[in-house]
Amino acid sequence: MGSRAERGRRVRTDGVELCVVEAGDPARPTVVLVHGYPDTKEVWDEVAARLVDRHDLHVVRYDVRGHGGSTAPGTPAGGYTLEKLTGDFLAVADAVSPDAPVHLVGHDWGSVQGWEFVTVDRTRGRIASFTSVSGPSLDHFGHWAAGRRARPTPRAAAQLLGQTARFWYVAALHAPGVAERAWRSGLGRRWPGFLARAHRVPPGAHPAPSTPSDGARGAWLYRDNVRPRVRAPRADAYAHVPVQLVVPSDDAFVSPAVFDGLERWVPELTRRTLDARHWVPRTHPDRLATWVADFVAAHHAGETAAAVAGAAGAAGAAGATRATGRRGRRADRYAERFAGLLVLVTGAGKGIGRATALAFARAGARVVVVDRDAVAARRTVREARAAGAAGAWSEAVDVGDGDAMAELAARVHAEHGVVDVLVNNAGVGLAGPFLDTTPEEWRQALDVNLWGVVHGCRLFGAGMAERGQGGHIVNIASAAAFLPSRTMPVYGATKAAVLALSESLRAELAGRGIGVSAICPGIVRTDIAATTRFAGADAAEQERRRTSANRLYRLRGYPPERVARAVLGAVARDRPVVAVSPEARAVRALARYAPKVLRRAARFGSPR
Repeated sequence: MGSRAERGRRVRTDGVELCVVEAGDPARPTVVLVHGYPDTKEVWDEVAARLVDRHDLHVVRYDVRGHGGSTAPGTPAGGYTLEKLTGDFLAVADAVSPDAPVHLVGHDWGSVQGWEFVTVDRTRGRIASFTSVSGPSLDHFGHWAAGRRARPTPRAAAQLLGQTARFWYVAALHAPGVAERAWRSGLGRRWPGFLARAHRVPPGAHPAPSTPSDGARGAWLYRDNVRPRVRAPRADAYAHVPVQLVVPSDDAFVSPAVFDGLERWVPELTRRTLDARHWVPRTHPDRLATWVADFVAAHHAGETAAAVAGAAGAAGAAGATRATGRRGRRADRYAERFAGLLVLVTGAGKGIGRATALAFARAGARVVVVDRDAVAARRTVREARAAGAAGAWSEAVDVGDGDAMAELAARVHAEHGVVDVLVNNAGVGLAGPFLDTTPEEWRQALDVNLWGVVHGCRLFGAGMAERGQGGHIVNIASAAAFLPSRTMPVYGATKAAVLALSESLRAELAGRGIGVSAICPGIVRTDIAATTRFAGADAAEQERRRTSANRLYRLRGYPPERVARAVLGAVARDRPVVAVSPEARAVRALARYAPKVLRRAARFGSPR
C-alpha cells in the first residue's frame, strides 16, 4: 500500500499551471475530484480523507484554472470555456493515471465540467465512471428548458419558473465587473458565515483564503459557457460512461426536476437522493464517500467488483452493481435514497423488525440486525443478504440492558461506522388489569418497550449528532398510544411514552439535521399476541388468552411488510407520526377530535 500522505505536483497545460494533490496508493483505482464555484480543491478535504483511509483508493484533486493554487489564463474572456477545461482535466488524468481510466467526481461547476468530459469523444477511454453532485449538464439543461417552453403544461411551466428563480445569481455573474467588485469588497469575508447559516456548512479549511479572487475569476466559467450552451445545446451529448447522480433534495440552486428525463442521455444511470443542501461534500462526506467508493467498485475495468471494493467491502460493491440496471433504475422505489446507508433495527428476528430490515436490504442498505434471539437474528441476516443488502450483520442483545446496548453501540461504530437510520422496534406485550399487574411485570415491560428505545436513541443518536451529518431515528410505538384501554394499561402507557419521547426528541434534534419518527401500527399479523403476558392469569388462562388473541391477529391479516413500507416512507419524507392500518388511523382521529368517545368505549368489556 502506498503512502496516505498528500503529494503535490504542478501540471502545465494551455498556458496555465494546475495545482494538483494526490493521496493513496497509485496502484489502486484513481478517483479525480473536481470542485465547483467559488470553491477550491479543499472543498473535498473530508471526502478525500475517507476515500483514502476507509476505502483504500488513489484520490486526486486539483484547483480549476484561476482558482486556489492554480494560475489563471492571461486573458479571462474565452479562457474558461468547457473545451479548455476538458484539456485541463485530460492533462491531470494523464499525469496521475497514464495507463488506466480514472473515476470522475464533480460538485457544482465541477459536475458541470464533468458532464462535458463524459459526453465528448476526446475523453473516451480515459474515464471509467462519473459521479455528479449538484451540477447539471448545460446541454441537457438546454434541452430540458426548451422542452418545457415547447409544451407549457402547468407543471412544466412551474418547473421552468422555479429553476429560473434559482438561477438568479447567474444573471448577476454575467454583469460586467459586478462579481469582481462584490467578491473583493466584502463578499469574500462574509462567505464562510453565509455557508454556515444558509447551507449548514461546518467551519474548517473551506472556504480557502483565496475565495475573493476565486469568486472574481470564476465568474468567467458562467460568462464563457452558460448562454452559448443553453441557447444551442449539443444534440449528441450522450454519456459514454456509467453515471451516478447525487441529488440533494433541498438544493437552493438546482431543482431535482432539472434531472427528469436524464435517462435519455445516460444509458446506465444510478440516481441517489440525499436529504441535504447544496454543499454535500462538506455536509455529508461519509455518505458521499461511501456512494463513490461503491460506484468505483462496481465499474472499475480490469478488476472484479469484489477485488476493487477492498476496505469498502465486497458486499458494498455488489450493492452498487445492483443499483444500476436497465435505465439505471432499481425496482425498489427507495433505492436511490437508502443504498449504502447503515441501518440498525432492534427486534429484527421476526415480525415488524424483520420485515423492516428486509425492506431496507432490498433498497441496498447495510443492515445491522439486533435481537435477543441469536438464531432468529442470523436467519434475518441470511434473508437480508439474499434480498440485496450491501452488507448485513447480526447482534444478539437485550435492548433493556443498558450496559449491553452501550457495548453494542461502541462495537457497531468501530466496525461499521455511524448509524444513518436507527429503528427501535423491539417490544413485548403485556395485558390485563392494572391492579393485577405486578411491579416485576411493569419492570419487564418498561425495560424493553421504553428503556430499549431510550438506550437506542441516546447511544446511537449521540453518534449521529457528533458526526454532524444528519440521520434518522424511528421508534415503533402503537395505536395503543392513542387509546385508553382497561385491557392494556401497561402496554399502552409504554407506547404513549415512546410517542411523547419521539415528539420531544424530534424538536431537540431538528437543528442537527436528525429526523425522528414515531410509527403507530394497529393490529398486525405478528407473533406478539402469542407471547404476550396476561397479568393475574394462571398458566391455563394465559394459554387460552394467547390463543384467542393470536387468532384475532391472524384473522386481521395485516402484514408486517406494510408497516415496514411505512417506516421507509417516514424516513424518506421525514414524517413525525405515522398511524399504520385503518384502525390505527381511526383511533388517532378519534383521539384528536372525539376523545370522549374513546374514553367511554374504554369502560366497556371485561379485562378478564
